Amino acid sequence: MAPPPGTEGQVQVQQGRQQQQQQGGFSQMITGVIRMAVFWYFASKFFSPKTPSEPSQLISNLFHKAEPLDMWLYVSEHEKFNDFGNEQALIWHERNIPYAVWGPESTRSLSLKYYPSEALKHNGSLYAHVFFARSGYPPDPNDPEYLPLAAFGRTHPVVTYLPKSRADKRKSLLGNSKGSDEVETVTEVVDGTEGDSIDDKPVEWVSYWKPNITINLVDDFTRYPHNAAPPNVAPYLNVEPSTGDYYPTIFFNEFWLLKDKLIPLNETVTELPLNLEVGPISMTKWQIFLQIDQSFQIHRSYGSMLEGEADELKRVFLEGNPYLLAITMVVSMLHSVFDFLAFKNDIQFWNKNKSMEGLSAKSVIVSFLCQLIVFLYLLDNDTSWMILASSGIGCCIEFWKIGKAMHIEIDRSGRIPMLRFRDRESYAGNKTKEYDDMAMKYLSYVLFLLVACSSVYSLMYERHKSWYSWILSSLTSCVYMFGFIMMCPQLFINYKLQSVAHLPWRQMTYKFLNTIIDDLFAFVIKMPTLHRLSVFRDDIIFLIYVYQRWIYPVDKKRVNEFGFGGDDDQVTDGAEVAATNEDEKKTN
Repeated sequence: MAPPPGTEGQVQVQQGRQQQQQQGGFSQMITGVIRMAVFWYFASKFFSPKTPSEPSQLISNLFHKAEPLDMWLYVSEHEKFNDFGNEQALIWHERNIPYAVWGPESTRSLSLKYYPSEALKHNGSLYAHVFFARSGYPPDPNDPEYLPLAAFGRTHPVVTYLPKSRADKRKSLLGNSKGSDEVETVTEVVDGTEGDSIDDKPVEWVSYWKPNITINLVDDFTRYPHNAAPPNVAPYLNVEPSTGDYYPTIFFNEFWLLKDKLIPLNETVTELPLNLEVGPISMTKWQIFLQIDQSFQIHRSYGSMLEGEADELKRVFLEGNPYLLAITMVVSMLHSVFDFLAFKNDIQFWNKNKSMEGLSAKSVIVSFLCQLIVFLYLLDNDTSWMILASSGIGCCIEFWKIGKAMHIEIDRSGRIPMLRFRDRESYAGNKTKEYDDMAMKYLSYVLFLLVACSSVYSLMYERHKSWYSWILSSLTSCVYMFGFIMMCPQLFINYKLQSVAHLPWRQMTYKFLNTIIDDLFAFVIKMPTLHRLSVFRDDIIFLIYVYQRWIYPVDKKRVNEFGFGGDDDQVTDGAEVAATNEDEKKTN
């Protein structure tokens, strides 16, 4: 059944909002993860326990470099495996794999189809048992030719269990139509994690099939002190009890196995793909994979990374062009630098500003209201605390800017103290207030019409948890889509005053550079077409600002951001020179 009209636009708007929220913190997330992984790796290298040991107390690898190995891979529904005679359980066998040799002969692969049993379809388990042995030696302990020092193995689950997506508690506030029921069912499967995190029902677990199994033998011949191996290596060492030496480390590499590649298991599944690969891995690469995964877990525990963001970060490295990815990382760092400089100069401008002549005070108030709406929307959608803290700080700063643009007084005449706002004399005593009121009057008509249309569309075709959520969602959508309209009153004031000397151009320059960087992200990052087009809306406003700066001459009589004009500076300089001459005369 076809979805209601305009559903594609609805999905694009929702994805655009999510992209708008996450794009700003994307570069910070990459930098934080890489920094933590590198720091953890080198810290474990340099600050691991170093106990003085004699050469006889050092343990080493039982196998030598380039030593040929045979491999057997069995699958079983039991975690413990000893049925080596079962040919049906053996799905892969390779001979003469050179250990820790980098070349095509040391990497083997196989793709096959696996037919699950009925037990596996109903939340059953399946394990992969891999065994390596020196060429000519069997892995079966019951075989007469078995040699304990010549064989080793490891077990790894092929089926993983993830919590079932919670039912989406959002609903159509006007009642579901027959067409919207279908859209709601699909959304429960795809976006079910966006519902309420509080649920009284027990968590249901669903089994998923891992289509890729990558087996890596770590290239490690380090001689470790006995009982004093580095903490990042010790949990993975397979030590032989009689000699104290260790077997080669087997690493089941799932770093690039994304969650969307997992296949859910149920009674309708008849066959499953299974891609097998065996090969070497360097010690450094193995440790980097482990530390990055650990840093992801730390970020999730602190709330600075949501579920699924780690996979999205890996997807950028998997599907992106390496050169384009490098450029994107450099540009992301520049974006962070320009964002910080814009923030710094914005604070400096409003902290030192003494006059509101030529500045739109209403735009400052509207900017605070937009920031407050975004903060409440993030709070209603269970966003991570780091994003909430960043939005909350921005909201406080916008309110502080209102105090610099207007007089804020506390009225205690009534039972409840109220805040009262009064225009500053430099704003109300000239044409600035008149032009600002005129611009906001006509723009408010356009904005209210757009807000009303967007809210009605959201009420008819989107689902919400409550009327409060609908109000926040509608207002947030309007902030993201039509927020650039709030920059237009300043353009109108500039036009009427025929001057731009009152603007904080240093801050605006940094913001313009950030806008150009956002344009680059619009081509690099996958996003809906609607959001990609909305990225370029700020460019038009900034280009108009630049055009106004070019056509309007510098007015020396217009006060600058410090509350002084060009004539005042000249008078001040003359007074300083006269005072200096008087001092010299007194000294002489």
